[in-house]
Amino acid sequence: MNAAFRLPDLGEGLTEAEVVQWLVAPGDTVALNQTLAEVETAKAIVELPSPYEGVVAALHAEAGETVAVGAPLIEFDVEGVDDAPSRGSDRVETDEKAQPNLVGYGAAPSASGRPARRARRAVVRAMADDTAVLEAAPHDASPAVTVDVVAERPRSTPPVRAYAKRLGIDLARVAASVGDRVISRSDVDEYASRTVPTAQQPDPALRRHGVPNDAASLTDGARETRIPIRGVRKHTAAAMVESAFTAPHVTVFHTVDVTATMDLIASLRADRSLSEHRIGPLAVVAKAACLALSRTPGLNARWDESAGEIVEFGYVDLGIAAATDRGLIVPHIRDAQSLSLAELADAVTSLAVTAREGRTSPVELAGGTFSISNIGVFGIDAGTPILPPGQSGILAVGAVRRRPWEYRGEIALRQVMTLSLSFDHRIVDGAEGARFLKDVADVLEEPGRAMLLR
Repeated sequence: MNAAFRLPDLGEGLTEAEVVQWLVAPGDTVALNQTLAEVETAKAIVELPSPYEGVVAALHAEAGETVAVGAPLIEFDVEGVDDAPSRGSDRVETDEKAQPNLVGYGAAPSASGRPARRARRAVVRAMADDTAVLEAAPHDASPAVTVDVVAERPRSTPPVRAYAKRLGIDLARVAASVGDRVISRSDVDEYASRTVPTAQQPDPALRRHGVPNDAASLTDGARETRIPIRGVRKHTAAAMVESAFTAPHVTVFHTVDVTATMDLIASLRADRSLSEHRIGPLAVVAKAACLALSRTPGLNARWDESAGEIVEFGYVDLGIAAATDRGLIVPHIRDAQSLSLAELADAVTSLAVTAREGRTSPVELAGGTFSISNIGVFGIDAGTPILPPGQSGILAVGAVRRRPWEYRGEIALRQVMTLSLSFDHRIVDGAEGARFLKDVADVLEEPGRAMLLR
């Protein structure tokens, strides 16, 4: 019997997804819940589990193709006996009850037997030009690969796989030189330096920013490069346009002497009992913001146009803007107001690592009541951040710099930071925005003042 698996609803109103890579091929036998493919939505890279146990009859989309929710994605021969499965049909009769509605909710088995742990498998095929490379330049040849051998899928993160794809590099070949460890971006660069002709290699500085191989140089004769707008960047662009032209933005700035905060951080880092926590300026600002929001609830709210109401939240789901290879995302820390400084530091670190590895889930990107953008990590002092849709405030944290500063009636070399607060002027007036900045600044100037806020 033939059965089609259609792209399921991935949540948060997402209507389409791009196929990043297939982990199975026609003719493969798959187990229930085995991962079939990685797809990239407007928010995250998601692994799709198989709702069937059977043989792959056909793939209805190529890697790099965008598929609408509900469209056929892959077709199975669930009994493994159909020698000529239909490969061109756009609509295949299926048992709708066997289809999962949301990724992660599991699927009912369509064949007997216990679910098996998915194997990390890949069909590796030798390239036709390998023989020519071996004959012309043995030292440049890539490791030999057996034709149509089912092998262990190379271990790497989604951003590294996407990066290798842009460079046209097969990670199975890179894996031969790195052994059992996870393949990193530097491993891909090193392999490219040995196998890709010099004239075709992207500039290392441009590699770090994810520029495609054909846009590697401004002097290669190309007058322009067109990069498809999709995935996270497409979603971010739409969200920023919606926010900028819906909510009237106001941005206010305040430069703060944070010497006492930096001294506190140094003492906490020297404390062996806190050595496992990476407490830094961002964690302290996050704690100060959570405390300050209790006194300025308008900055922890949203404008509900349909209901004609302002919704103030009794909790803080703190968004932290994260720059990734796939674009800007804002995952959030749930109930951040209830976390200690050390717990906040751990949450910020975990969030950043997950975002860089491309493992942030749609759930972690949904919601958020107030956000922080750490522009200081790029050496920037101040900016005018745009509000994430549905939020009334976002705080940009500038770089900490040593500057001459008035201190106790004299000029001294102090560590200062500029805070930039953007807010929705429909909800927050200038006085409330100024009060919030002053509360945050007071904590950063004298951390002991945190004891006075609740």
